[in-house]
Amino acid sequence: MRRGWLKKTGFLVGVFLAAAFSLAPFLLFISLAFKTQAQVTAIPPQLWPAFSLDFFRSAIARYGIMGYLVNSTIVAGSTTVVTITLGTLAGYALARLPRRLAQFALMGILACAMFPQIAIAGPIWRFLQLTGWLNTYQGLVLPYVALTLPLSVWILALFFREMPEELEDAALVDGCTRLGALIRVILPLSAPGLFTASILSFIYAWNEFFLALLIVTDPAKQTMPVGIALFQGEHTVPWGEIAAASFITTAPLVAMVLLFQRRIVTGLSAGAIKG
Repeated sequence: MRRGWLKKTGFLVGVFLAAAFSLAPFLLFISLAFKTQAQVTAIPPQLWPAFSLDFFRSAIARYGIMGYLVNSTIVAGSTTVVTITLGTLAGYALARLPRRLAQFALMGILACAMFPQIAIAGPIWRFLQLTGWLNTYQGLVLPYVALTLPLSVWILALFFREMPEELEDAALVDGCTRLGALIRVILPLSAPGLFTASILSFIYAWNEFFLALLIVTDPAKQTMPVGIALFQGEHTVPWGEIAAASFITTAPLVAMVLLFQRRIVTGLSAGAIKG
């Protein structure tokens, strides 16, 4: 009895320490966003904020983060739509191939996502220069789709494989084409897989920094990560405005993941049992 209690207590303490270690930097940054300028420079440091919105007003009015927010929404949204459309078609086709052949193809597709960004940055920049797509939305969407598509195809193929083929056979007997069976029968039953692939693609495109900095140098087309990184103060780094802008950028994603965490787990664990 005593041994079981100690084991349970040790487990809870370990979970608490791991959570505190992971969340501490984010909580300190959120606290910084709601402080006043006097609190930011106070000695000794003050942990508890005054819940001032001055840094948020400054980030919006002085640094124009709403423009960056619109750019990020356009780029991340377009990336997600294109990735899910292509990933659905590719994943469905792979799910209906013989299992061994499909597994080989999936491994090859996933291997393509293992290349580091720095290794492909030069060819991507050269290609976009030749096509005149530097400093454009499509110039960012194209490499983002290429980088997010392998994982989306992997997730969707495993999820579609779990769908009984008898459902498609019944739809084909009723006069549906193969594409019609996919749209009318399979996709409505695949919401968790589609949502998981969508949210992962959106988060990647929303947070990506290196390619966004390399491809887009026009401030009117830059996304949130690049815009925040280029915040400039008169004499010091504007940490308060950076924290406020980061909070505005991150809060919607955190809320979305917390709200749909059960669907995300379901989508990621598809095929985990049957392989």
